[in-house]
Amino acid sequence: MPQLDTSTWSVTILAMLVSLFSLIQLKFYKYIFPTNPGPTGLKTVKQTTPWESKWTKIYSPLSLPPQS
Repeated sequence: MPQLDTSTWSVTILAMLVSLFSLIQLKFYKYIFPTNPGPTGLKTVKQTTPWESKWTKIYSPLSLPPQS
């Protein structure tokens, strides 16, 4: 039974580790991370509704002057 030649395994494993490391580094290089991860101020946006843009006046019976 012939012996298994393992002399090239170290070179193969080392080349695989170097190539995997460089591929992972290239993947992470594409991401843009924020420079200052501090809290940002939240701005409240007032949304106008269609009924707020029109002037309407509602007369209720209690607000009318007494009629005689």
